[in-house]
Amino acid sequence: MTDRKRPTDLDEAVEQRRARREAWRRDGERSLASNLAMVGTLGWLIVVPTLVGTFAGRWIDRKSGMGITFTSALMFVGLISGCFLAWRKVRSA
Repeated sequence: MTDRKRPTDLDEAVEQRRARREAWRRDGERSLASNLAMVGTLGWLIVVPTLVGTFAGRWIDRKSGMGITFTSALMFVGLISGCFLAWRKVRSA
């Protein structure tokens, strides 16, 4: 009789453990790889718009001969837009 009951107990224990693992995957911490990927994504979301603004501003400044007026303004706009994109990414994750 104990032989028949043991597999059932084992099956229940396995099912409970699977349920706990699934709950951890669903609700628990992200893995190290996911966290590193998020950091990399956030970095690129901030850097790329800043660089685009810098290069666009530099090009406009060369064409107009205004020094660094447009470079600094568009770099700032790129930085702000990059931070906004990163904020939206973190909020949705």
